[in-house]
Amino acid sequence: MTTLFYTHDDFFGHVTPPGHPEQVARLAAVGRGVAPLPVEHRAAPVADDAEVLRCHPQAYLARVKAAVPQDGWAQLDGDTYLAPLSLMAAMRAVGGCCAAVDAVLRGEARNAFVAGRPPGHHAETARAMGFCLFGTVAIAAKRALDGHGLSRVAIVDFDVHHGNGTQDLLWDEARCLFASSHQMPLYPGSGSPGETGAHGQIVNVPLREGSGGAAMRAAYEARVFPALDSFAPELVLVSAGFDAHADDPLAGLEWQAEDYRWLTGRLCDIADRHAGGRIVSTLEGGYDLQALEACVAAHVGVLEERGR
Repeated sequence: MTTLFYTHDDFFGHVTPPGHPEQVARLAAVGRGVAPLPVEHRAAPVADDAEVLRCHPQAYLARVKAAVPQDGWAQLDGDTYLAPLSLMAAMRAVGGCCAAVDAVLRGEARNAFVAGRPPGHHAETARAMGFCLFGTVAIAAKRALDGHGLSRVAIVDFDVHHGNGTQDLLWDEARCLFASSHQMPLYPGSGSPGETGAHGQIVNVPLREGSGGAAMRAAYEARVFPALDSFAPELVLVSAGFDAHADDPLAGLEWQAEDYRWLTGRLCDIADRHAGGRIVSTLEGGYDLQALEACVAAHVGVLEERGR
């Protein structure tokens, strides 16, 4: 077996205004990072509305659909835009993540990476924000729990920005542990250690600007890994944002590609102990194109090595 790699040309159809950091070129950078690796390429399918409705209300989905422009852009918040093909891209991002969960839980592979856009971890129950339309990784978690009968799913979000949307969508979901490391203070302003969820199943690990990879490793060793081991997930999902890299223009945590390699390996160890090695990772942030390419190569490279 090898790592499954889900993507689709429709993700290039989500075109943002000139100068926007969440740009089409990001997907090309991801492709360059994965190109040397012997992964199995699969087309991300379009999700049914029912998948989105696992986490978002019908009225919100209808509002997003109604906002899609015939040309140009529609602006949903200060930095979240819709182009004519953006909804199709977002539905494929959800569909790709759900298909990856299905494949891994069916035993077709031990792990998968979904290279989709727009990202998803800032989308709240009825609010698009932070470049995100739908809570992709939260929807995938609900797919695993409700569609496959799992009892415990963990989500680890190492994007430099707090996954406020994932937290909002799963605040009252006792079957899902959500752990997020993120720079603080930074957009969106949430993610304090006191935000623990309705069942104590949310672990927020804020990190100081400039603290670097050593501080990240210590924080994961002290707080995230013990929480994961105690929870003993049957599936590990990853919100894989690469914007904590030292070269990223939107933040300042000063990580290197090797830090992502280390963190991915440790998450694979958790999955090996509790989940039969089952991990599904989905792309979130990462806005320096060279850094994104290098970090994706490191992250997916470890998944491929561990997935054989």
